[in-house]
Amino acid sequence: MSEKSTTGWKRALTKILEELGDEQYQKMLEFLDDIPKSVKRSSLREHMAQSIIEHYGEDGSISEISKIMQEIPRRDHAIQDLLRPFVEKLEEEKKGKKKKRNGPCSKPEKKRRTSSAGFQKHNVVSDSDSSDDESETDDPEHPQSGQKLEIPSWRTTIKNLRNSGDTAGKPIAAKVFQKSSLRTYETKTKKKEFFFYLGVADETDCIKMMVYGKERFKKLEEGHTYLFNRVLMSVIKDEKVIKVTKNSTFSKTRKVEVSKDLQLQAQMLVYSQSPLFSIEKIQTCDKGTALSVEGTVTEITSVEQVKLKRKRTKENIRRFQVKDETGSIWITLWSKNMDQLRGTSVRDVVRVTNVKMSWYDETVSLNSTDFTRICKVQSAPVQNVTVKIVGIIKSGRMESELEVLIHNQVNTFIMASPLLAQVLGVRLADDLEDRLLEKIPFLVQAEIQGNKITALKAA
Repeated sequence: MSEKSTTGWKRALTKILEELGDEQYQKMLEFLDDIPKSVKRSSLREHMAQSIIEHYGEDGSISEISKIMQEIPRRDHAIQDLLRPFVEKLEEEKKGKKKKRNGPCSKPEKKRRTSSAGFQKHNVVSDSDSSDDESETDDPEHPQSGQKLEIPSWRTTIKNLRNSGDTAGKPIAAKVFQKSSLRTYETKTKKKEFFFYLGVADETDCIKMMVYGKERFKKLEEGHTYLFNRVLMSVIKDEKVIKVTKNSTFSKTRKVEVSKDLQLQAQMLVYSQSPLFSIEKIQTCDKGTALSVEGTVTEITSVEQVKLKRKRTKENIRRFQVKDETGSIWITLWSKNMDQLRGTSVRDVVRVTNVKMSWYDETVSLNSTDFTRICKVQSAPVQNVTVKIVGIIKSGRMESELEVLIHNQVNTFIMASPLLAQVLGVRLADDLEDRLLEKIPFLVQAEIQGNKITALKAA
């Protein structure tokens, strides 16, 4: 389908989902086997259309929704009038392809088999259920959009492993996106042993891994890709899990291409996720309600120290604000959770899971818990703009916080002090702030991402 028709289908699918009652909507989700339970639980209804298209593809999602509407059943005009144009167009396209394959110019069956054998000859197999037609796009960010994935025949994939339950003696390559803390269990002989979970993904799917052995905890790191051999497929509480036992081996390997959608899903596999609420809905929740929220980061504060009344001690906190289509809200990260903000900038889109609603001074906010996780959904865009440095909040040898005039508005940005000193022609010394004050206001050409200045030169 063209980009234009894809947008039209997404719009129609969103309206179809809005027409469903709560019970009908839940029944529909049960039929969507290709979408992980974590995504079904965490996605708002208005975002589900995008998830369905990402997991089934444009054509596949039209066919699947058409079947499900017959099952629920929703055969009334309100649903079918939205669905019919896309079903009819899909059927016409299928007839056209069939006619083309059966026409005088079609390649003989033997020729097509030779082409398939060519893949095996080069030690490559296809991991796609799509037809013989080549996809027009080749975007590694969307490996589930219909094109064929070329997977080396000597390894298997997460999707194959989910479907078959067996590795067939082949290793699996997967990138680690989330790691739990060390956990313990008791053997039959009452001996305490260690294990931990990983959220991993490859080109085809994502899955939770259960890794046995304390000595492996430091060796398996987030952001790295590993080749896992002799692993087992298991089912724990109705969830398929790969077990890395003491007989399993692993090694670092070349990274695999993982779509953004699978990256996000993998980050949410390790810890169970509270329901995803809009910011407007959060305002009506009871104090202490566990929930998750998604939105664009609009402001990030510096680290503060607060005094705890009960413990009579001080603790570090850091606050940031997110907004969605319905409003904005402040989130407070306590102690070790502050590290999760590292690498996050203003204008990034993030999903913050497992936070608790707080009510103080008639203001609703959210507090982090031991299970809070921040997942980046989309990075802030990079801008190249002419700005004027008009103020200095603080400056150190490593980093400076500046007040910058951009588009006739003063905003706060941070940047590396050595670069700032070099561009303004001052020495990086203890009196850096005084030297900078002599130079401002100063006009510069800056590369900005979120609230960070990543490159700078004199205008």
